[in-house]
Amino acid sequence: MTGTAVGTGMGMGIREMTVADVDAVTALRAQGWRSAYAGIVPASYLDAMEPGADAVRWRGRFARPRPDAVELVAVDGGVPVGWIAAGPGRDPEPGGPGGAEGTDGGEGTDGGEGPTGEIYALYVRPDRIGRGFGRALLTAAHEGLAARGNRAVVLWVLRDNHPGRRFYTRAGYAADGASRDDVYDGATLVELRHRRRITAAGATAAG
Repeated sequence: MTGTAVGTGMGMGIREMTVADVDAVTALRAQGWRSAYAGIVPASYLDAMEPGADAVRWRGRFARPRPDAVELVAVDGGVPVGWIAAGPGRDPEPGGPGGAEGTDGGEGTDGGEGPTGEIYALYVRPDRIGRGFGRALLTAAHEGLAARGNRAVVLWVLRDNHPGRRFYTRAGYAADGASRDDVYDGATLVELRHRRRITAAGATAAG
């Protein structure tokens, strides 16, 4: 998945993430959290995010590659400005609760549709939002999941993250009725699960 055109200008595209991208990706992930979740997630939690500590853990993860994982970066002038991580669905059974971001899990299924993948995380650097990087990353991840045999994909989004929910709705997702509570520095926040179908070509029908 290289050379996908997004935005305008030279040196823009989507490619697989490598260990050389870890520092840039952990930094933009922290930026993405602080931008998207300001006023939703407690400031104490956001302020305590430490990209350096995450980078050490991520380098260890790259030493144990997973063929079922899809991890991509959007680049602008060769610099990562967006990141998406996806893989097997982590719900232990249809309708069951999901796991936390970045945890391993078994392959999910979706009521006879076939294996279900999951978008674990998607972040774009705040100064690049609105230029097509997020949608391009999502489309490329759908294609990667479909190529691995998945026929549906789910993701979890905070109920109060209204811009995020609008973005995923425009991308063909619909809330499927499942919810869960997450606690951040004593604050309980509700996440809603969204779902869509995918094909080997990455096409969609919301459902």
